[in-house]
Amino acid sequence: MDLVLQGTADWPRAQTAVVGSSLGGFYAQCFAAATGCRAVLLNPAVEPARDLAHHVGLQQAWHDPRQSFYFQPEYVEQLARLQSTLQTHLQTPAPETFAIVAKGDEVLRWEEMVSHLPHARIKLLPGSDHALSDFDAHRSDILDFLNLS
Repeated sequence: MDLVLQGTADWPRAQTAVVGSSLGGFYAQCFAAATGCRAVLLNPAVEPARDLAHHVGLQQAWHDPRQSFYFQPEYVEQLARLQSTLQTHLQTPAPETFAIVAKGDEVLRWEEMVSHLPHARIKLLPGSDHALSDFDAHRSDILDFLNLS
């Protein structure tokens, strides 16, 4: 996260927005909280240190099972620190946030996502899935929120 913040330090915050899904949604929320930019979160992870702690060890890449990587315990510790920092940042006025949360998410609990985003504008989907397979149906809402339509 430090590298991301350093690499974007010169970006004009009024024109900066971030979009992230799942763990990327958590990182997007951290970035938005640190910078004040707008954020779009798609089924965001809200307790990634807890959720990923049991994945320490050798993992197969989801996109190619022939590839693997080692998920280290330090990653969980880093996520826990980011979660703590995020909570501190959210005590100040929260950045403009739009979240799309699917009740049909098979990975994360929609109730938990909603409860962790009290200041967000939330589009709660009655079904869908973690990957938001129906993403195209929500594209115009995202573009409207980002003032890009």
